[in-house]
Amino acid sequence: MPPVLRPVRRLDPILVDRIAAGEVVERPASAVKELVENAIDAGATSIEVTIEAGGRRLIRVVDDGAGMSADDLALAVERHATSKLPGGDLSRIESLGFRGEALPSIGAVARLSLTSRTAEAESGSTLVVDAGIKGEVRPAPSPRGTRIEVTDLFSATPARLKFLKSDRAEALAIADGLRRLAVAQPRIRFALRSESGSPLVFSAETGDDADLRRLTAVLGPDFGASSAPLHMAREGFALSGHIGLPSYHRGAGNQIHFTVNGRPVRDRLLLGAVRGAYADTMSSDRHPVLGLAITCDPALVDVNVHPAKTEVRFREPGLVRALIVSAIHETLRQVGARNASTGASRTLDALRPGHPSSTMRPAMQAHSGRGAWSGRVPLPPGLPSFGAPAGLAPASSFGARGGLFEAPQAAFGRPETGFEEAGQALFSGDLAPPGADLRQPEIEPPDSEHPLGAARAQLHETYIVAQTHDGIVLVDQHAAHERLVYERLKRERAAGGIARQGLLIPDVVEMAPQDAERLIAAAPDLDRLGLTLEAFGTGAVLVREVPVALADSSTRHLLEDILDALDESGLEEGSADGTEGGPLGRRLDAILSRMSCHGSIRAGRRLRPEEMNALLREMEATPFAGTCNHGRPTFVELKLHDIERLFGRR
Repeated sequence: MPPVLRPVRRLDPILVDRIAAGEVVERPASAVKELVENAIDAGATSIEVTIEAGGRRLIRVVDDGAGMSADDLALAVERHATSKLPGGDLSRIESLGFRGEALPSIGAVARLSLTSRTAEAESGSTLVVDAGIKGEVRPAPSPRGTRIEVTDLFSATPARLKFLKSDRAEALAIADGLRRLAVAQPRIRFALRSESGSPLVFSAETGDDADLRRLTAVLGPDFGASSAPLHMAREGFALSGHIGLPSYHRGAGNQIHFTVNGRPVRDRLLLGAVRGAYADTMSSDRHPVLGLAITCDPALVDVNVHPAKTEVRFREPGLVRALIVSAIHETLRQVGARNASTGASRTLDALRPGHPSSTMRPAMQAHSGRGAWSGRVPLPPGLPSFGAPAGLAPASSFGARGGLFEAPQAAFGRPETGFEEAGQALFSGDLAPPGADLRQPEIEPPDSEHPLGAARAQLHETYIVAQTHDGIVLVDQHAAHERLVYERLKRERAAGGIARQGLLIPDVVEMAPQDAERLIAAAPDLDRLGLTLEAFGTGAVLVREVPVALADSSTRHLLEDILDALDESGLEEGSADGTEGGPLGRRLDAILSRMSCHGSIRAGRRLRPEEMNALLREMEATPFAGTCNHGRPTFVELKLHDIERLFGRR
């Protein structure tokens, strides 16, 4: 059948508006975003949003902005009419809305009612657009500002309704969009009300810390204590805001907030830069929490690349990415050994009797087994009773290996003077001579004034207990030392070369032929990391030198982890970009991260007190020490007042 030739014709203007609405008004949340941005551009200090049925039945936006005159009201619903491009220069967009399509597009697919009044006018004006048909402008009573109502959204395009989600899902999308606008504009009051649920209200913030208070209101009360301020500027771009500590993370990336010249955006370049900046400190399946604002000359960024204006295009994308990565790195480096406050909260919750994650029983019940205290307290073996009830048997569990507290032992099994002698004196049973002063001398070690305090004990040969001036710190010795070794190797690499040690007898490691080939192909990169190897026949490599920090490691296990790092990095060998943030730099860091695990203190090794304190001091001086290379926390801090509440003393 021959094709039917039809003449070219102009589409009906109302049909054109409905087609354009498909780009601008994708769902109720899109309409709310456009209307709220118009209110922000109008200088509003308070914006109220009301929705019904997830925005399908009603969207009402009321603001106290500059308002519109009757003539402006009539033009506002016309195609490509706007007050936001006074010079007509699309390269310098200084407002949030500019396309001139929001109001006519919404009016083409719904019933749109506008009522507005300027500060100079004695009365307001109102206008109704019903499914693209424009009514007359009429006088109407109105306070200063604008009131817009959208009813029966998509009634003129019923097919669009089939693609909407449930009312609850659409309402959640509207709330998420309003939160992003609230982060971008902390000095404006926002409120969202619906027929179900409590209203979402963000009060207007003032003062120098307005941004942080708004971020805390949006991201949760723990964000303030688990974040750090960030400020950096470079070549026309300024970056400011607050970033969450690496130990404060989420399972999804919806808590990453970026604004560009006051506009909330979800740009892949910015999100990728954030992921790269946290790569060394956070697990790959977790996402940071932050709020950052980029300000620059409007000519340096194009906001007209996405119909919903959620993505932007920078003239210098590499510069922006480098600014974000270096700013986050520097901020986390300055933070040092600091962890999120939520770690202490989770620890305390787990310790409370009755909590779902707790394995503790109330202490009184544990002693008697009948729910009442028996008055008997188990004593360590050999301790004199001093009037304890007759027949009380000593509890052997206190002296058994693996008890609650163990006196720290020196490495290689040598008892450490001080800790061991104190324990022997305590449990020896020898009585002091009559008249002796039995009071313990009050000695406060100077180390307790450090942020991570002074080491007091080692639990299960894995965890270090340290006392600070207002609490205690529990340190995972392997995770902490893994971070220290990793940062040391990175510093040595940046300084010109990792210190290496030649093996007296080169180590031959046999493996699958394809694995040996991959290692040989990566040999030039590995040589930069202090690991020198060469081919040794088919399916074997010869290791001649290893980094000094890894001299006691198993060569086979080290090479196996390096192969895993090569797989995970996903980067091509021989990349020319060896900078810290470049592909080769990231690849080398991934290998170093794997290698550092072999040079760290293993769980199960006993440490001397001076070793534990040296570890704490080095953690305080090392950047990113709050988490290990895999994103796990290296320590948890509990404040004394929290511990007192745990025992009912407060």
